[in-house]
Amino acid sequence: MIPNELISSGTLNALLFYFIVMGALLTVGVFVRVKVKIFKKYFIPASLIAGFIGLAFGPYGVKLFSAEMVGTWGGIAGILITIVFAPMLIGMKNEKQKGTSKLVTRHLLYSYTGSLLQLSVPLIVAALILIPLFDLNQMFASIIEVGWAGGHGTAAGMTEVYTDLGWESGASLGVTAATLGIVLGIVSGIIMINHGVRKGYTSVIKDAKTLDSNSANDILPIEKQTVSSVNTLNPDLVEGFAFHMGLIAIATLIGWFMQKAITIYVPGIPLFPLAMIGGLLVNMVISRTKYMEMINLDTFKRIQGFALDFLIIGAVASIKIPVVIEYFVPLLILTAVTLGMMIWYFYYLGKRFFPENWFENAIVHYGSYTGVAAVGLLLLRTVDPEMETDSGKAYALRAPLYSPFLGGGLITSIIPVLMLKSSSLIVGLVCLAILLVLLVVAKLTGIFAKPLESGAESNTHLRGEPVKVE
Repeated sequence: MIPNELISSGTLNALLFYFIVMGALLTVGVFVRVKVKIFKKYFIPASLIAGFIGLAFGPYGVKLFSAEMVGTWGGIAGILITIVFAPMLIGMKNEKQKGTSKLVTRHLLYSYTGSLLQLSVPLIVAALILIPLFDLNQMFASIIEVGWAGGHGTAAGMTEVYTDLGWESGASLGVTAATLGIVLGIVSGIIMINHGVRKGYTSVIKDAKTLDSNSANDILPIEKQTVSSVNTLNPDLVEGFAFHMGLIAIATLIGWFMQKAITIYVPGIPLFPLAMIGGLLVNMVISRTKYMEMINLDTFKRIQGFALDFLIIGAVASIKIPVVIEYFVPLLILTAVTLGMMIWYFYYLGKRFFPENWFENAIVHYGSYTGVAAVGLLLLRTVDPEMETDSGKAYALRAPLYSPFLGGGLITSIIPVLMLKSSSLIVGLVCLAILLVLLVVAKLTGIFAKPLESGAESNTHLRGEPVKVE
């Protein structure tokens, strides 16, 4: 149950070297992003660029990097996602947010709608058309919610699940779906923002020239550089990052034992969502003590950011090209269906869920459920750089009630198990039924309603200002 085998010094040296190469790739990716305008224009992250460079120099390209090295990178990605998830619920405080509760509810229901759309529609389309036509595995369509709403981290974390369930190809396809999602999400998101500015849908940015000025600098000038985290403990006692990593370790350890217990009854549950639950338990204990002030959320964000960057490099570089080629046509069809569905989710449902500042409120979700949360926040800051609307605040507050379950949470991780025990069609129809129930509830409570006004007029109200209907 508990690993106790000796890791040889040769293996440790190899692991160190593999990490060194990943770091070098990330550095190259940073300078490519800074120097190549097209990557800068569409906000393609350096880690994604580095991953593609690793893929190009891997066993399916130039062959500079061995299959063993690249395969290890993929395994590292599956471990790093646990570091990303474990601290998500540590440091939460039960603070009431005045005036935002209804907006948070809108964001929460809109979040569940997005993930349930990515589960129901692709699963039903795959079950009725793609699986019988291309003789695919029942779990094929699950890669969409795993890769799009979950992102590279979830896709890497699901490698063990797909392998244990007998579908090893799912690991590469999940990462491929995540890569397609993040690229399509960023590019289409920027196009939609420019279109929204021209049409007057946006509340804050009214001139396309402002967008160019907001994205002018990848390297922050000295006067705009800020402290990214603070020390909460005397350095003579312990380095702050080390203490926070210790809390992550405890959360992960709790998740580890939970996983071993659950696996007896339900095999295939990955570690990362359980580590997040472990983090919640850690938070429940420490939040009742005076030691809560030892936690700095920005430090957790730095650790998560570090893990996520290296995770993306490893996940993308380890994509198995032959598997992608084998599934290319059904993957392309499913991607096109999902992208069209998400555009509908943004334009049609967004206007009906958010009567005020609908563009800003909806774009953060669109970015998150095509790419990752970072993409959603990137698009939001592009269209609302000073966070003048409550969109970002409400989006963040809904996270504790959404992230543990969907978009890479516990439900996401068990969907493949449910599909294997029943079928894609049954799971897809159940998800669709739940989605319809949520929409009916939203309709009855007034959260989901026909837009009061057309065009830009319904988006000119920032926080604290009432909506006026003339």
